[in-house]
Amino acid sequence: MRILAMVLVLVLLLAACGQPAGSVRTPSMRVQLADDPNKIPAAGPVNPDPRVGPIFLAGLNLHTCTGSVVHSSSGDLILTAAHCLAKQFKATFVPGFANAAAPSNVWTVDAVYLDPLWVAFKDPRVDYAFARVSRPSGGSIEAQVGSALLLGTAPVPGSQVSIIGYAAGVGGTPIGCQNKTGITLRGYPSFLCTGLVDGTSGAPWISGSTVTGVTGGLQRGGCTPWVSYSAPFNERTAALLARAEAGGRGEAAPIAFLPC
Repeated sequence: MRILAMVLVLVLLLAACGQPAGSVRTPSMRVQLADDPNKIPAAGPVNPDPRVGPIFLAGLNLHTCTGSVVHSSSGDLILTAAHCLAKQFKATFVPGFANAAAPSNVWTVDAVYLDPLWVAFKDPRVDYAFARVSRPSGGSIEAQVGSALLLGTAPVPGSQVSIIGYAAGVGGTPIGCQNKTGITLRGYPSFLCTGLVDGTSGAPWISGSTVTGVTGGLQRGGCTPWVSYSAPFNERTAALLARAEAGGRGEAAPIAFLPC
């Protein structure tokens, strides 16, 4: 029964945390296209970023999504996709992960802060979450990593961003990709790059020291192997960060199985 339960957990979380290998095309959404598909960049190995790390199922070596340390007055917040977290599964976060983690670098998710539209409807326009983290030895995660990403707004089309994330699994090092952003007809930022696979949901879209999106939103981040999406960061995102900074219990995150 335990093995069966673990298989179920893995299926649910991987279904919600990254891009499947299949290819689904929806003309009304496919507005960022390459003139030559062979020129689409491919994700490849990158050096760990101390601000970015995988999100693990608590007590296990399996990581299923990606998160990042975001600047806050409290110094204890991370950012990821809302569909990466669920109340049934406790989570931990390891910034700068590279194959293994010292116990002092494992941070437990204590509270999750979600937009009400996600809690009620799993609205992909607000597929982002802030989480408060702590560790037994104390201190703030922002102080440990030395810096944090500043929360920005959705990138305008043509903005150069970098995405860094972790493929789902045990161990491993990060992969990354750089390209210019596009936007769908429905207002979701888009990003062309092959190889941003299962586990990269929640990965930050970085411009300088600012995070302007996280992989998620439309089609839980993308249903083709060469395009990723983000929920649009706006005043709702900033208000959610302010609420997370203020503290409190947060919300119980629903399981978000979002088929393409």
